[in-house]
Amino acid sequence: MEERRASSSFRLKNEVLKPHELEINSLRNDLKIPEYGRNIQKMVDYAMTLEDREQRNQCCRAILSVMGQLFPYLRDMEDFNHKLWVHLMIISDFKLDVDCPYPMPKQEQLQERPKNVEYPTGDVKFGHYGRYVESMIKKCSALEEGEEKKWFTQSIANLMKQNALNWNRNTVTDDVVLKDLQYLSNGKISVEGIQELTAVKTIQGNKLNDFLEEGFRKKNKKNKKRKFIKR
Repeated sequence: MEERRASSSFRLKNEVLKPHELEINSLRNDLKIPEYGRNIQKMVDYAMTLEDREQRNQCCRAILSVMGQLFPYLRDMEDFNHKLWVHLMIISDFKLDVDCPYPMPKQEQLQERPKNVEYPTGDVKFGHYGRYVESMIKKCSALEEGEEKKWFTQSIANLMKQNALNWNRNTVTDDVVLKDLQYLSNGKISVEGIQELTAVKTIQGNKLNDFLEEGFRKKNKKNKKRKFIKR
């Protein structure tokens, strides 16, 4: 008995399954986009066999409708239909000749390796404030004196306090935050007139406090309802 290969990667190039043999996935052709499944792949292969162009267009529109039903939560996206057409062409290995309403990328473009994302480097003077705060301070320092710079300074100070509260929720004072703001700006930003900073509480802190307070209320309520039986 002929030994069958367990994976499609070990299958011979021109090997064709016989009709009477059991067809299993490991011996089938590899899927171009596995998320759509084997049936979509078969539909696209069938559409490529149609000789009449109008029939191919009609068949492709039906296939796109089925593909859209597989991911209904993505229908709100603006380029949803465009992506479906691109996926259809990828599944057909860009061999499907149909009237596409969108410009299609070339096959070579999809095979290009994406560029590496540059990782931000450089020292951060205060890690608990973050790198973005320092970049905001640089932009604020370059502004001319006026209402815009004043409100920008207030917003930066509030953000600094909020970021600091993520690290330490007990010993964060407005004086320390304002002094750090002046230090990071090299004295180019004036904090005069800023009396109080308002920071939005973190989600984690709110959930923790609500959990502790709710548990405390339930415990006290349970103790009040408890009746002591004299023995």
